Formats: sequence, structure tokens, C-alpha cells
Amino acid sequence: MLTDAFMQRALAAALLLGPVCALLGVFVTARRMAFFSDTIAHGALTGVALGIWFGVADLTLPMVLFSLAMAAGILYLKEKTDLLTDTIMALLLSGSVALGIVILKFAKGTQGEIHGFLFGDILAVDNRDVWFAGALFVIVMIGMFTWLSPLALLTANEELAHVCGIPIRTANYLFVLVLTIAVALAIRLLGIILVTSLIVVPPATARNISRNLRQQLISSVLVGVIGSLGGTLFAYKFDIPCGPAIVLSCIALFIISLALARVRIWRTA
Repeated sequence: MLTDAFMQRALAAALLLGPVCALLGVFVTARRMAFFSDTIAHGALTGVALGIWFGVADLTLPMVLFSLAMAAGILYLKEKTDLLTDTIMALLLSGSVALGIVILKFAKGTQGEIHGFLFGDILAVDNRDVWFAGALFVIVMIGMFTWLSPLALLTANEELAHVCGIPIRTANYLFVLVLTIAVALAIRLLGIILVTSLIVVPPATARNISRNLRQQLISSVLVGVIGSLGGTLFAYKFDIPCGPAIVLSCIALFIISLALARVRIWRTA
């Protein structure tokens, strides 16, 4: 199994993207941005469709570019209109998915290729994806260690962060940029439909067993790593789509965390 090149790439991508998504997910869930990541993920379908339409060999590039365009659209409409954020995201999500489906109707893409992007595909991970994931891993880890306190303050109270001299707009734009790229790259493993789960489930699991932010960050990263690696191995062993296997692994860890939380409450009582 580990001697197969495609499996080595898949495990490397899981080992890099799992902790990145889990770490970002702590702040995504705290800032109630789970719907944002879901919108970006579904919008990536149009990027894939456009890549197939124009015959692009590597569909990662158009997928990432359109995801960034979606994120920019959300931020622009949020600043320039009086629409609520969830309304803007619902509008762009439904519109981008509809556009992607129409383009796929006329594009010459195979059902297997589209299925891989919807539900994740181990074979779809190539060397370029691994290098992108590695670069993103380094950037996120350095950024978190450098700006952890300002980011935590920004998440807790934007007004207080502004008073303390934190450039709120720049910080928000950088966070959205990194989150968008992470979601787009993780689509290769989990698929468009399930990619948000790697953002949401690990921090939710960590919250059940953590007492402070530091514990939650560490626990979330561990859950992301274990869930991603376990799901990838499970998918290979039983020949099932990679995305659902990773999600089910993370859900299993979430259930275990619920049990541990109940035991801790019982012992405290």
C-alpha cells in the first residue's frame, strides 16, 4: 500500500491539509464562518466546469482561481450592499452551483472525473497538489505562531482589536484568502460536498474535550491528522470514496469526544 506512488501522495496531502483545515476551523467556527467555507467549496464546482470546458489539464488552478473570485465577491457585496452576510453567501452559492451544472452539461468531462471532485478521489492527488499543500501548511503554521494572539483577539472582539491597533480589514482579507485556498485544495481529498466537514468537525470535537484555546487548537489539529490519515487508509482498504471515509473517521472521533466529555462531567459532579 505505502509503496504505491498515488497512495504516498494522498497520505502526504492528508497529513498536510488535515491539520491546516482543523487549525483554521477553530477560528472559522468561533467566527461563525462555516457557511462561508461551504459557499466557497460549492462555488469551486464552476471552476472545475470552466477548466473542463477550456480543456485545462490541471483543474486545480481554475478551481482555486474561481474560489478566490467567489470569496472576493462575498467580501465586495458585504461592503457595498446592505444585504446580510448569509443572504449574500446563499445567493452566490446557488448561482455558482447552477452555473457550474449548466457548463458541465455542455463540457466534455467524464462522469468519473466529476464524481471525484464531488466526493473526493485519492487518484486525483498529484505532485503539484502535494507541493501546494506543503506550502500552505508552512504559511499557516508560521502565521498562527506569529499572529495567534491578535487573531484570537480579532475573533473574540473586532472593536477591541481595532482599539489595540490591529489592522482588522487586512487581517480579515488575509484570513479569508488562506481559508479559501485551503478549502479549494482539500476538495481533492474530500470533494466539494464534504470539504466543509474537515473545517467544522475537528474544532467541534476539540471543543468537547478542551478547557481553553490552546488545548482546543492542539486537539483540533490532532483530530484533523487522525481523521484525515485514518479516512484515507480506510478508503484505500475498502475501495470507497476518500471524502466520505475521512468525514466518517472525524465523526467517529466526535462521538468519542462526546463520551469523554460526559465522563468528565460525571466525575466532576
